[in-house]
Amino acid sequence: MNASIQTALRQLRLSGMLGSLEVRLQEAAGNSWTHGEFLELILQDELLVRKDRLMQRHLKAAQFRELKTLEDFDWQFNPSIKKKQVYDLASGRFIREARDSLWLGPPEPVS
Repeated sequence: MNASIQTALRQLRLSGMLGSLEVRLQEAAGNSWTHGEFLELILQDELLVRKDRLMQRHLKAAQFRELKTLEDFDWQFNPSIKKKQVYDLASGRFIREARDSLWLGPPEPVS
């Protein structure tokens, strides 16, 4: 990769593009991508890096005692919980569809 391109990407603070540009250039050459396809993919790379950083900043600002994800959830403790429904709710689709969601049950005790 050209050193002036690297310098320009750093000055423009486009680290997502900087990190993926070399691989994307090789992919573009191997797959005969158009300029538009190439540009779209490196822009998506930059947006994904920025989205990830924003999420990390929000998580840090929230100051959670512990980070727990659905992947860490113990599905065996209560087999009546429908994993597919929980993941569907986690996707936020019900928000986009302007539907309600109601969860009933006791909260998890704090240890």
